[in-house]
Amino acid sequence: MAGDSNATKARLMDAAFSEFAEHGLAGARVDRIAASAGANKRLIYVYFGNKEQLFDLVIERCMAEGTEAVPFDVDNLPAYAGALFDHLVARPDLVRLVTWKQLERPGPVHPEAVASWEGKLDALGAAQERGHVDSALDPADILNLTLALAQAWFTAAGGLADTAQSPAPSAHSASSSAGGPESPARSRQRAAVVETVRRMTAPRAR
Repeated sequence: MAGDSNATKARLMDAAFSEFAEHGLAGARVDRIAASAGANKRLIYVYFGNKEQLFDLVIERCMAEGTEAVPFDVDNLPAYAGALFDHLVARPDLVRLVTWKQLERPGPVHPEAVASWEGKLDALGAAQERGHVDSALDPADILNLTLALAQAWFTAAGGLADTAQSPAPSAHSASSSAGGPESPARSRQRAAVVETVRRMTAPRAR
């Protein structure tokens, strides 16, 4: 039945996302994906072709959904950067998956993701014309740097995120994990991202 096949495809896609985020394309195993989805391994080849095609489909879905996961607020880019940071704290698997994609399958992204970026660039250009965003930088530079800053602490060199001094933990934060969303380190990192984007985009006094 169509309903059963669609449900199986959805389970396989979800299982593939987790497998690829953890192990990348080369390290992923179709038997683990099938077992996690509770499906026959043969169905991966029937529905998706091969492991590489399945990886591409997972990336396409991730990129298409990820570009709109956090609403774009062109009039408050610091808040947008903070919301992106929060989203990545909650979904570290997204950062891992995109990193694997860049390493193992570099190339064009999904057309829907491209259209989303183009819409954001148009909105940034219009905001610059209104004087809401500093016009010293190109809209593409502003968008790329904002995205990069929001992701910076999730791709920092090992140990770097722990080198800066953090405030002494309160009784509440002491119970949080070192990298949890309520930890002093995460709070400091988020504040740094928001403030940096604010300084980068704030209109200069004429």
